[in-house]
Amino acid sequence: MSPTSKLLLTVTSIFPIAIGKGLRAGDGNGALDAQTLGQDLITAMDEVLGCGGLSTDPDHLIQIETSIRPMWKTMPNVNGKLDWKSLRYVAHRYFMQESSLLIRGLEPSRSLNETETGIAEILAQQLPSHADLLFGGKHIAKSYGLEDAVAFLAALERLVFDAETHLLEKVYGQFGLETEKVLTFRQQKRLLEAYMVHWMLGEDPPAINILLRNRTLLETSFPHWHDLKHFVEGRLRTLEFERAKNVQPEFGRYLMDRRFTFDDAHKVVGSVTKTFQDFWQSECHTMKTQLVDMDKDGTGRVRLSDFYGTGLEKDWRFGESETYLRELGVLDESSPWKGKQVIIPNYLQAASNCIVSSPHYLVCCKNECEEMLGEIEGAIQHPTATVQELLAIVQNITSPSSPTDDPPVLQGALADQLQKVAEAHGGSVPLHGRLFAQWMHYAFPRECPFPHKAGAFAQHTLTPGAFGGGYIASKDQMQEHASALPDETSPENLDDDWMSQWSEEEELFADYSGKMQPPWARKGGFAYGFLAAVVILILVATGVVSGNQKGALSATALPTFTRQHSHFV
Repeated sequence: MSPTSKLLLTVTSIFPIAIGKGLRAGDGNGALDAQTLGQDLITAMDEVLGCGGLSTDPDHLIQIETSIRPMWKTMPNVNGKLDWKSLRYVAHRYFMQESSLLIRGLEPSRSLNETETGIAEILAQQLPSHADLLFGGKHIAKSYGLEDAVAFLAALERLVFDAETHLLEKVYGQFGLETEKVLTFRQQKRLLEAYMVHWMLGEDPPAINILLRNRTLLETSFPHWHDLKHFVEGRLRTLEFERAKNVQPEFGRYLMDRRFTFDDAHKVVGSVTKTFQDFWQSECHTMKTQLVDMDKDGTGRVRLSDFYGTGLEKDWRFGESETYLRELGVLDESSPWKGKQVIIPNYLQAASNCIVSSPHYLVCCKNECEEMLGEIEGAIQHPTATVQELLAIVQNITSPSSPTDDPPVLQGALADQLQKVAEAHGGSVPLHGRLFAQWMHYAFPRECPFPHKAGAFAQHTLTPGAFGGGYIASKDQMQEHASALPDETSPENLDDDWMSQWSEEEELFADYSGKMQPPWARKGGFAYGFLAAVVILILVATGVVSGNQKGALSATALPTFTRQHSHFV
């Protein structure tokens, strides 16, 4: 359960508010009006393209390119360009790597089709024509080069930054201030502290107003409020330092007098959004440490009875209801002997533990697997890899959860499973597919989330407010699970049960068509080649394929018949 949820439970005991509304309006009530969002879009694109008054810093564009280049090199492409779904995948991972921001609409759990293209909601909620234009809809070619990707990511960053303007203006208004007002350091600091309450607690006026009017209550009820105040002050002092390095003539007197404009405040809240996860990661680390202590088998899973037992005895964090956990995609219910288990990395990444939920994004715990994937991508620099290449790289990656910093044991079941993945794809493993992500989960079960099939769960954005009543387990429910006895009919070797959740269903996050060698094209693949020829002859003989179409039926099309469980999502 997120610290915000704890705050809501705490303040509810003091004054009545609606539980579950401590998340901002992204749960359905906070869509910006089309005119405002439209202006945000125009402003963002103008700035990215250098047409607006505040063009994007060229150095920042270089930073974005440098950040995504290792991943970009491993993406299957056509003439150096990606299709929309591949670009969407790059964008999701970029924001998670940089700021642990989950941009609504880009979440990988979303099932995509012709009508649901996975457009970022910050653009698409009420402006489908603009989104269609930007994201390669039916009116323009659906291919994007590296330069296009950089501009796209910069535009989304700019939109996220500009979206905070509306909340900041609201806070100014509650202080009775016009946005043209120039504030002292103390005034600006107090206003930014109020902004943090609004940003983290959400649009719940009774709770926010009472907390801001009662500083004692705020100090005692808001999680880590003392540290948050220092964090905000640090962001403000960082702005002062940067402003001093590059003094603009018209603002020189503000620097000397330590005065701040609305634009200054806007820059600070933008830096807060970008850096807040690093500040809050200690909370995520604390949760992970407690869960790892309960993971006696080292499988990245905690029995639901132990999870609730800890919640009852000593920690408020572990209190989500069984139904909510299931909807989040956090429960592993595949083992008849171990029973229901909470998957550690999935739980840490779940929306219930995202500390901030805005209409356009969530700020979540860091996905520790991203660093490992980045290391693999940097070494491979190709969309696919052989089993031998991957084993050689992964065996040198250590898990931060390993007390001895030992690398994973890859020989045996893990190596065999990776070989099966390669065989399903003609001898090589696509790096951007569900099966490799699943293999990474079992290699690093406490860091890499288990990848459910797209559309199976709404785990990435199903906040407590979106789930509604019942997201917290009652004490009786927790007690019932905590007192459950383990199954005494366990098999002799539980090691055979540790991968019980493994699924053969492949989903490719990028377009690998034509990028992987079909099985019959491998060395020694005469039998596959012969089978392919026979299939073509049968299709011609039965009239399914005409004689003049025979040459067009390439071997690369045959995996459709042989790999029934693989598809591009």
